[in-house]
Amino acid sequence: MIRRIDLRTGTFPDASLEQVIPRATTNVADATKTVTPILEDIALNGAEAVARWSLTLDGVEPPSLRVPSSELEKAAASLDSAVREALLESIRRARIVHEDQVRGETVTQVVEGGTITERWIPVDRVGLYVPGGQAVYPSSVVMNVVPAQIAGVGSIAVVSPPQKDFGGWPHPVIMAAAHLLGVKEVYAVGGAQAVAMLAYGVTLPGENCRPVDLVTGPGNIYVTAAKRALQGVIGIDSEAGPTEILILADSTADPIHVAADLISQAEHDELAAAVLVTDSVELADKVEVALGERVQQAKHSQRIEASLRGVQSAIVLVRDLEQGLAVVDDYAAEHLEIHVENAREVARRVTHAGAIFVGTYAPVSLGDYCAGSNHVLPTAGSAKHSSGLSVQTFLRGIHIIEYSQQALAEVAPHVLALSGAEDLPAHGQAISVRTHT
Repeated sequence: MIRRIDLRTGTFPDASLEQVIPRATTNVADATKTVTPILEDIALNGAEAVARWSLTLDGVEPPSLRVPSSELEKAAASLDSAVREALLESIRRARIVHEDQVRGETVTQVVEGGTITERWIPVDRVGLYVPGGQAVYPSSVVMNVVPAQIAGVGSIAVVSPPQKDFGGWPHPVIMAAAHLLGVKEVYAVGGAQAVAMLAYGVTLPGENCRPVDLVTGPGNIYVTAAKRALQGVIGIDSEAGPTEILILADSTADPIHVAADLISQAEHDELAAAVLVTDSVELADKVEVALGERVQQAKHSQRIEASLRGVQSAIVLVRDLEQGLAVVDDYAAEHLEIHVENAREVARRVTHAGAIFVGTYAPVSLGDYCAGSNHVLPTAGSAKHSSGLSVQTFLRGIHIIEYSQQALAEVAPHVLALSGAEDLPAHGQAISVRTHT
């Protein structure tokens, strides 16, 4: 069901974990070749090309690219009451967490008469991508929209693929989630064509889809390739790869809980990575048994088994907690669970992870929906240098520099010295004409 790798006598961490646990293969460069004609067509031909590519790639052309407000209202009205309550609670908790991320204005006095003010300004207009392939993700509507709204973004457009089973509109639960959040601009467009539409804008009957400044949200490899190709035309949050879970566990961990959590992420995609790192052979054995039993009972057993059998998934045996932590930081998982004694203290020692779930009662599934944290997280090791989606994603820092005549005169010799060292005398002259130095 899942391979086992023994690092107890190996040289790790001198060698990178990538050499023993390769991540799932996704070739964004090849996907870019595929999406380039789509992007160019939409840049040239606008809405007609968007609709044509939707029909070609999704097998359905929506009645209109923009979803009418009546459809959003209808979806919300017909929403299952339990799902409605769950979405409202997810929104409430996400708002609590993300409101604490808002950054205030900072004024720093460098010298008397010289201050730097840092202001945080929201992006004017954003496009939020919500996937709709093998699964439906109304939770991703929440995770994208809430931080954008709290950041103060004035114009928000949500895109999600059209569905054959729902008259060419996005999935009703996605439309309902957008309505509950007060989002009025929703488009039945997915894939690379959605990213291109957001980047270039298109002319539509009634109100046009204006170009956005930033596109966020996860998608398949073609969405990722389109975001990469259009970066510069638009800002992007990240290039999302297949989802990952790494669980660090010792002999105190519950093998049923560990197996259930590995399966929960393997359920996403055949390329999903599910990794257990443990110093307990007994736990590893019990988890394998539990996987064998539980996978067969799962609704998406074929997808899950493909993920667990893939090269990207493994049970990794380590000598002790210290080696386990070295493995954890080298891998830099999107989702990291800690199932060890003193889990909270151990979690504080981790430096590379998208999000850390501490103890047996904080599984990744909680973070996917209702913890209050954001589930749009860095993948493929990018947690070593990137963060998950947050209010900060939608803000731009601007410095405002104010110096008095005296404060400028005092620092002028240093500016002149540095401009001379860089052989940029006009820089120095811009100071001299003011200070007569």
